[in-house]
Amino acid sequence: MPKAYLLDMDGVLVRGKQPIPGAQQFIARLLQRQIPFLVITNNPLYTSRDLSHRLASEGLQIPEENLFTSAMATAQFLASQRPHSTAFVIGEVGLTQALHAVGYTMTSTRPEYVVLGETMAYNLDQITMAIRLVSAGARFIATNPDPTGPSEAGIVPACGATAALIERAAGVKPYLVGKPNPLMMRRALKTLGSHSENTIMVGDRMDTDIVAGMESGMETVLILTGVTLPENIERFPFRPSRVLPSVAALEVD
Repeated sequence: MPKAYLLDMDGVLVRGKQPIPGAQQFIARLLQRQIPFLVITNNPLYTSRDLSHRLASEGLQIPEENLFTSAMATAQFLASQRPHSTAFVIGEVGLTQALHAVGYTMTSTRPEYVVLGETMAYNLDQITMAIRLVSAGARFIATNPDPTGPSEAGIVPACGATAALIERAAGVKPYLVGKPNPLMMRRALKTLGSHSENTIMVGDRMDTDIVAGMESGMETVLILTGVTLPENIERFPFRPSRVLPSVAALEVD
């Protein structure tokens, strides 16, 4: 059987707002041969439809059904834990829509969960409310552990940095859903309808993509167009199955 693929986005398919050379051709081969794949990202800001449109405007054509975000994984996780419950949410439409889609209600009145994603404008009142709710007993969930994210002007604080602030003030650690948590990978595999033994994880980070793929039982491919340099690989106690210069060099079975 042809292998299915889980593909990281930033550093594998795009760099900033520019597609990495060969990425569109690789996606086109997957679509043409009807090989199952998902592009998975820790970024919870956008809905899959909005993200598909944004990527298309940058020259990368990926159908929305082939996109899977940490917001979607978080919503699926919460729906499996406490269906149709309540949450105080800090995040953008990608997170709020995913939670609404599984029947969650947004509220600041005795919510079961505080759910932290990322937002374009961090609000001290919201963070203060999150700290108070977590201190009062609300369960603390964060979409991903990434401390920073990219922007055109440079790095910006991301979910992990804000989660650390709330954790320090409330004295409660969040449950982190996104990579490298294997939960994110298992949710993506379930969405894809594929087994780990028949799926390849392709990423550019040893500490998120590769370790998550390895711990989930997948073959792993490290792509060198992102943050990892060849000399960095030996610093880790685990290795990818393969190392390639770019996704353009990845042969589709």
